[in-house]
Amino acid sequence: MGNTKKKRIIKVVLIAAVSIIVVTALGIAIFLKMTVLNTFPTLEGEPEIGKWYDVPVEGALSSDGSEWHGIFRKGTENKLAVYFFGGGVSITPETSEGGKAFYATTMLAQDFVAQGGIGSSAEDNPFKDWSFIVIPYATGDFHTGTGIYEGKKTVYHTGYNNYSAYIEQIKPYVGEPDTLLVTGFSAGGFATSLLADDVIDRFQSAENVTVCVDSSLLLYNGWYDTAVNLWKSPTEISDRLTTNNLVLDSLTALHEKRGNSVKILFDCSYRDNTLMQYQSYIDNGKMDQTKELGDKFQQDLKEMVHGLQTNIPDVGIYIWSNGEDADTHNTQHTIISSNVFDRLGNDRSVGEWIFDAVNGDVRTYGIELLDKAF
Repeated sequence: MGNTKKKRIIKVVLIAAVSIIVVTALGIAIFLKMTVLNTFPTLEGEPEIGKWYDVPVEGALSSDGSEWHGIFRKGTENKLAVYFFGGGVSITPETSEGGKAFYATTMLAQDFVAQGGIGSSAEDNPFKDWSFIVIPYATGDFHTGTGIYEGKKTVYHTGYNNYSAYIEQIKPYVGEPDTLLVTGFSAGGFATSLLADDVIDRFQSAENVTVCVDSSLLLYNGWYDTAVNLWKSPTEISDRLTTNNLVLDSLTALHEKRGNSVKILFDCSYRDNTLMQYQSYIDNGKMDQTKELGDKFQQDLKEMVHGLQTNIPDVGIYIWSNGEDADTHNTQHTIISSNVFDRLGNDRSVGEWIFDAVNGDVRTYGIELLDKAF
């Protein structure tokens, strides 16, 4: 084969290789733009019904000092969901400085998350025509902080400031809803328990109120100190924290204050693979996920459910299993932002269970999983 022919073949191969690389890169770029890098238009003037918007809030900051914004969709029904996102937590100065190893520090990918699960526009989603006030999470403080940590770096634990300013800014677009759902997943579930009373006070027109905590159980003796000294949460929030179980403390206090005027729900997978890692860090200083940690989490969850049922007799519980590991039996973390309408072996999905409760039918599913042995 002559040199000229060889050069032509090499040129063709190189052109083909470059073309493949370009097409692949373009495909990746398009995929990222449609998913983790997706952003909504900025709300200017009156919102279009059913359309998602980013809502800038003056002075609102993520933990690293970058901008923070709210996310909003106006529905056709006079019903409102206030929806807290999750993404880890900081409980000590060390975890504050550890940043993204422990919690979401920026707004990356949060617009994308809003469109899934309970916030989806799927025809079979009973919440698709509700207004949604979404509270993204990038402050490591369960949305309750008003403080700035100054150590090796500056960390803005200002989740309560962000939430409060955003709620007041967006309220005129919501009107006077007759029905209110306060919910959130993971760190947002902790926030739901901590802030539900605050949210209810801001939407007093709602006579039908449901509060649903998704996948939020961590036992820590230092919750009160963290809330007071690191996050600098408002005292009406931190004063409720009297045990190692922040969610149980907060939901019990909510029930004691509001009684049966508020329907309270709690769901969790029975061997939550992410929560056990954070619990392992709290207990042992190391993130881990073993069968033994799953066993411990399952027992802790059983005690948590017993505490809820004792303190809140009409509480609704949904314990579920999905994505169970064949060896450890550890399970998926959170559900309302993703596969919330999967039945998971029960008569109703988590999404249907929440909607049933909104309509006055509060039920319990999956308790038998808490006694499942391996």
